Amino acid sequence: MPFATIDGQPLHYLDQGQGPVVLLGSSYLWDHSMWAPQIDALSRHYRVIVPELWGHGQSGRLPENTSSLNDLARQALALLDQLGIDCFSLVGLSVGGMWGARLALAAPKRVQSLVLMDTYVGVEPEPTRLYYFSLFDKIEASGSIPEPLLDIVVPIFFRPGIDPQSALYQQFRATLAALPAERLRDSIVPLGRIIFGRDDILGQLRELNAERTLVMCGDQDKPRPPSEALEMAELIGCEHVLIPEAGHISNLENPAFVTEALLGFLKHRH
Repeated sequence: MPFATIDGQPLHYLDQGQGPVVLLGSSYLWDHSMWAPQIDALSRHYRVIVPELWGHGQSGRLPENTSSLNDLARQALALLDQLGIDCFSLVGLSVGGMWGARLALAAPKRVQSLVLMDTYVGVEPEPTRLYYFSLFDKIEASGSIPEPLLDIVVPIFFRPGIDPQSALYQQFRATLAALPAERLRDSIVPLGRIIFGRDDILGQLRELNAERTLVMCGDQDKPRPPSEALEMAELIGCEHVLIPEAGHISNLENPAFVTEALLGFLKHRH
């Protein structure tokens, strides 16, 4: 997997397949491998590009001038500029959808289609924001995500009924437990504060092309509940799909459903 220098830091990204470009925006605390089922299927028809968030996977530390989700959108666009890519489709899950919507609003002629998954572009509800910020303070102070915090953080990403002994659950937990202090303090915690301290762009959603936008959400997503997805879809005026038997990382909990939905949506918009 190659690197691109963006804002003075190495951004690690996957670039697989040939054809029309599909950019995948990942969730906070996950690297490009979260999209493995979709990369496998989409790259047979499309050129799939998956940048890794700062401090995630093999990407470098959060650049000093990064202070908002608009910066993440600008940086993703800078990657595509370096690759000589003009038009593309964008599929963003969680924070990938948060900066993805901003990118689509900033460069509407370049985004051929947009899928917003398990995401929300309004402000974080204040009790939740304060709660997450308290977790960030603890992680920053300890330089790790200790066992009691892992027991809080890991379940957030999955549907309530998931087997905690499953490979998906245990691998994610092990990845978080192994994060080094420097990466947590320099990138992951400050990035988390950017995500959960975001501004509200719900009022701009009507500017998106409804026919070229799809909102999807796991039917059991806890941090980004289906009510938020429905609110955004109604503001955009676009199609809205609930993903059965899925929590926040819906594309991994119900990969067959998500992959089929993405292939169907993208096929009719190229």
